[in-house]
Amino acid sequence: MSRLALHSRPFVVFDPANKDHRKWFAEFNRSARWGSCPVRFVVEDDNGDLVTMIQRRLIQYYVSREFAPAAVKSVVKKQHKFG
Repeated sequence: MSRLALHSRPFVVFDPANKDHRKWFAEFNRSARWGSCPVRFVVEDDNGDLVTMIQRRLIQYYVSREFAPAAVKSVVKKQHKFG
C-alpha cells in the first residue's frame, strides 16, 4: 500500500441525514473547494457527478421531511416546570 493511500481522506457515501455531511457540502457551496472537507464523497454508479448527486439527495431529504405525514413527523414538546 502506498503512503498516499495511508494518509488520504477516507471515502464515504454522502448521507443527507448526517449533519456533518450537510455542513461540509454547505462549506463547499461557499468556497467551491473541497479542501476543508475531512472525507471524500463517492459517486454511486447511477449518478453522473458528485455535486448533482448530493443536490438530489438533499432535495429528497428536505422534501420528505417537509411533506411527511403528520403521524410520522416528530413533535417537540415543551417540558413543563412544576414547583
